[in-house]
Formats: sequence, C-alpha cells, structure tokens
Amino acid sequence: MDDRDQVNEKHLDEDQQSTTVLPWDRFSNWIHCCCVVTFDLELGQAMELIYPGHVKLSDKEKMNICYLSFPDSNSGCMGDTQFHFRIRQCPGRKPTVKAHNAYNRDCPITLQSESAYYYGFVYFRQTKDRTIRRGYFQKSVVLVTKLPFVALFSQLVSIIAPEYFDNGEPSLEAACHDIDQWPDPIPGDTLNLPIMGTVIQVRVPCRSDRLVGGVQAKSQERHTIPAHSVLPTLHEVDIYSAFHSILPHVQLLWELVLIGEPVVVMAASPSVTCNCVQALINMITPLKYCNDFRPYFTIHDSEFKEFTTRTQAPPPVILGVTNPFFAKTLQHWPHIIRIGTSPKPLNKLKKAASLKTLDSKPDQPESCVYTQYKSFLAKDKMILKRLMKGSQSKRPVEAQNAILRRHFLELTQSFMIPLERYMASLMPLQRNISPHKGAPLLRQFDPEEFLQTVEHSGPQLTSGIKGDWEALYRRFFRSPNFEGWYYQRQREVNQKLQVLHMEALSNSNLVEWIRDKEEVEIVDLILRIKEKLKFAINNHTVVQQESVMKLQKHLENIVSALPDDLQTVIKT
Repeated sequence: MDDRDQVNEKHLDEDQQSTTVLPWDRFSNWIHCCCVVTFDLELGQAMELIYPGHVKLSDKEKMNICYLSFPDSNSGCMGDTQFHFRIRQCPGRKPTVKAHNAYNRDCPITLQSESAYYYGFVYFRQTKDRTIRRGYFQKSVVLVTKLPFVALFSQLVSIIAPEYFDNGEPSLEAACHDIDQWPDPIPGDTLNLPIMGTVIQVRVPCRSDRLVGGVQAKSQERHTIPAHSVLPTLHEVDIYSAFHSILPHVQLLWELVLIGEPVVVMAASPSVTCNCVQALINMITPLKYCNDFRPYFTIHDSEFKEFTTRTQAPPPVILGVTNPFFAKTLQHWPHIIRIGTSPKPLNKLKKAASLKTLDSKPDQPESCVYTQYKSFLAKDKMILKRLMKGSQSKRPVEAQNAILRRHFLELTQSFMIPLERYMASLMPLQRNISPHKGAPLLRQFDPEEFLQTVEHSGPQLTSGIKGDWEALYRRFFRSPNFEGWYYQRQREVNQKLQVLHMEALSNSNLVEWIRDKEEVEIVDLILRIKEKLKFAINNHTVVQQESVMKLQKHLENIVSALPDDLQTVIKT
C-alpha cells in the first residue's frame, strides 16, 4: 500500500466510523453512565443501580461516587439538592472515547474532555417518609461524564432525576435511550437534544470562536425539531452570585487561581461550594486551569490523606468542603474562603492564622477570606463600584454576571497577550523554512528575555490596572498553568511549522534538485517526504489536501527517476 492509499484509507475509515454506530456509542460520547445511590442502614451510602448495565466502574470509583453523592450529614439538606463533584479515574482503564479525540481537537482548551477524571452531576432528594425504618427517603441520581458541561448536565439531571423518583428504573432507561440518539458534540454546531419529551438546544463552543472578537462563529445549525429550552451556555456558571459575599476580593482570588495556589472553599451546602469552585476555575478563561480541583470533597474521599497531610506543603488544588471538621484539618492551608449564609459582602481580609477562632458551625452567617497573600496588582475599584451601583439599582443578576465575567476575560487576556506576542517571536521566519533541510523548531521560551519586554509592551498597554506585573509573571512561570499553556502552544506552533515545511516541500522542484545529488541525499529526501505524508495522515485537518497530492506526485517522480535496483530497495 502506497502513501496515497494510506491517506485515502484514513479518510475512508473515519467515514465508516461516522456511519457505523453501535448501541450506546452515542450515549458514551456524552455520558459514561447513570448511577442511583441510596442510603442503606447497614452499609450507609450504597450503589443501587448503574445504567447501562455493561458499564464498568472500579470499586474505588464506586466508593467515591457513593460518598460524594450525598451532602454531608451536617448540611441538613432537606428536599432536593443539586451539585457536582470531580474524581480521579482509576489507572489502567479504557482510553478516551473516540469521538472525544475529534471534539478535543476543535473545542476550546478549557472545555476538553477529561482523560483522567470523571465529573458527577448529582440530584439528591431527602424527604421524611414514615414507611422507611430510618424515617427518611434519601437517594441520589448521578450522571457520570468526562465532559465539563456544567450548565448542560445540571439541567439534564434536574429533568431525569424527578422522573426517576416518581416512576422508577423504566424512566431512567428511557432517558438513556434518548441520549443514545443524540448527535456527536461537534464544536461549532448548534444541537437539539431531545430528553424525556422536552428538547434542549445548545451550541457547542469552538476553538475558532476566540478569533472573531468574542462573537461566536457561525455554526452548522441542526434545527430538526423545535427546542423547548435554549441553554445560553454549555459550561458557564454564575460567577457574580458565587462571589457576591466576597466581591471586594475577587481580584486577589484571580491572582491565586492564576498562579495555582492551594485554596479551600468552605460552605454549608455542596451546591454553594461547587458553584464557587467552578467560578474560581472560570475566572482565568481563556487560560486553562491545569491543577486539580474538587468542587465537592468529603472526609471519605480516597485522596483525603493526600490533600490534608501536614508533613508537606498543601498541594496546588482547589477544594470545596462542607464538613466543619475541615476547619481544623485545613488550618495550615494558606488561603481559605468561607461562604456564609448572609448575602452581605465582606470588606476586610482576615489573616490565615485567625481561622483558629473561626466558628465552625456550617450555617455561619459571615463570609470570610483568610489569607496572608499580598496582591501584586492594585485593586480595580471601578469594577467594584459598577457592580455595587448595579446591585443598588436592582440590575438583573444575569447582567451583573456578564459584567464581572467580561472584566476577568479582559484581565486574563491582558496578562496573556504579551506571552502570546513573545511566543510568536520565537517562530522562525517563513522565508527561512527550506525544503532541503529539516523542519525548523520553535526557539525555547526564555523567562528573563520575556520579562525584559514587560516594561514597554506588557499588560499595562491593554489594562488600566497598575502593579508589579513582572513579579506576577515570575510566580506564574512556576505554576502548572504556565506549563500547560506553554506545552499546548509549543505543540500547536511546531505543528504549524511542520505544515509550512510540508508546503515548502510540495512547492519545490524536487526532481530537478536531485539530479546532481548523491544517492544518500536522495534517500534522505524520500524518507523526509514519507515522514511528511505520515504527518498528513495523523493531522489531516490542519494539512491542505493540495499539498498532500503534490508531495505524493513528487515522491512518485523521484522514485521513478532512480535506478531500478534502488527503486526496489526504496519500495521495500
């Protein structure tokens, strides 16, 4: 089989995969499984049902899901409660769903499918029931998935769970069969998702959206049926409501998240902790938060000892907790956010050491931020005044949230633009890309060289916030957030260089070039072309098909120009 056949076969395989859909394939593109967790008098939280039945979870995964599917006993959550959690997938399990590979390639970095973690979206019901020995009905429906679609799956479980509580397992089976008919989550598409007699319409964000100034790129819309509910976003949470009681300190929190500091969020309810943790992660969009985070975390979690040990510094993770026990266990953590029951905003910071005097009751009214961290940047008082004025004038929460989200987006972009500009300077000039040499590589990132550019072309050009930007960059360079960003950009740029080098090869007169060359040089060129065609097979979406066809023709002409004995060696 020659290289052209390989490329064509690659496209044929993908076409066949898109038309040959096995039962539960589409379901697994969205959800790993649905679980029902109940309270057993002898066992405590117990897994009652996993659907579809063929889905496998390890004993550790089952245990973590069970413990995280109920609010802490101290929370006193009566009625219905919704929240979500995040757990590690046990090693040695099946790799990422095939459809997620294509999705991850085109979606925003922050929304990529999790390869090593599961999200669990919980709908918990606790009501008095005299027919039950314990006196209470306590049960949770949990959607387990690798996709961070917080808004979509929160709405989805709020539709599925009440039906299950009323009608039992057949309704859960019907819901899963509905999901198994959903189209793939293709970035850029607007999808209609039927579920239990209703239709949710969503648009899947695309990585190219950022190229059109914040306005979403036109999507390939699929309006096959009318939608009952249009979700404005798949994944965003209301960061204004999450931070309302600690609003004066949101910029400090942005710095802590940016540089990957350990943070714990304490509140009375898992609904509050998971919204706050998710809001913290979203603060640095479009930069991806690359540390671990747990929107809801309990003392029964399998990583409890790892996260609470005092024998080493706290790990760079954001935890959301409700058990008052954590007020003592995590006193050594450097940054603690306490979300109280009073909506009144907090104006003063408290030193981390003062946590020892914290009232550990879960319904503490006052919100507090405990930290000894000194911000590198001056507080932006204009955004706070604008939000306070909006609150006084009864501006809708949706508008307040949009204002705050836009503020953090612009702040993060101001921080990242100099880094992107410097990254572009590390690329070789296109005129220096020679078809007769190997593909050039990106120059290494030099932090000191970059910092020399900050004074004249740093964030102050696009942000009115003053402060020690250079020191903030130095802290950022030591964080996994920088490593994650740099690795991703390095991979993207080197891929782009490979494409440019391939185009340079395809546009050259290679047959003319080999006339006065030694056999070893010709063989080297042939191997280089074959390597490029292999690259085209694995990265066909970023490679121009015209370049592939030209290069294949070059290869055929070069081989045919060789002596017969050398042709035989090359072909074998």
